[in-house]
Amino acid sequence: MSGSTQEKELPANHTGPKGVINDWRRFKLDSVDQTVPQSKRELLRQMSSPGDDDKERFQRKMSVQEYEMIHEEDEHCLKRYRKQCMQEMHERLSFGPTFQEVYELETGEAFLEVIEKEHRLTQVVVHIYQHGVKGCEQLNSCLDCLASEYPSIKFCRIDAVGTGASERFTPEVLPALLVYKAGELLGNFLAVTKHFNEDFFATDVEGFLNEYGLLPEKELTACADDEDEGEDVE
Repeated sequence: MSGSTQEKELPANHTGPKGVINDWRRFKLDSVDQTVPQSKRELLRQMSSPGDDDKERFQRKMSVQEYEMIHEEDEHCLKRYRKQCMQEMHERLSFGPTFQEVYELETGEAFLEVIEKEHRLTQVVVHIYQHGVKGCEQLNSCLDCLASEYPSIKFCRIDAVGTGASERFTPEVLPALLVYKAGELLGNFLAVTKHFNEDFFATDVEGFLNEYGLLPEKELTACADDEDEGEDVE
């Protein structure tokens, strides 16, 4: 099979130098703003999916023009391309579901179900809170951030009254964090905010859980993405 035929048949998201370059070209083409001059869009199109005639015409000058074009474009496009590649790689390698949000449990039955029926490889972190109890609202905000940073963990919260065991979860032991995996209790932290300063943040909760080995290696983080976007704004 000829080299030109092989390049035509390369699937999306393949590996190897040619695969990475072709994926980048396609991503650049999809990301082109409509305000870009027509001549530049046409050049991107030809580099993204060159035909036989285009290949011969661009054989000598494509590398120079592509180099100039990449350096003319905003680096933010490259950041988004890298993020997309990492997300796709994570999805291919992931052995369990992903979540990226905190789930509100309304009843004790829902509480038991998420513990007993969740995927065996999924770690579940449950925050038991009560409105008006110091630290509960702040911990909820921290978990919202951690849920986006650790998508393989299922973060949940439930009002102590909703558990059906409010006599056990009195304000004195709240907020409480319970950690489960495959139905087994891995961590039981009552009045967890006693381990933090009065003003605490997601990084404090993250550090605490890491001390007990209850968090996986951090992957792509939404908070980090927000910081990158903030740096791009002048």
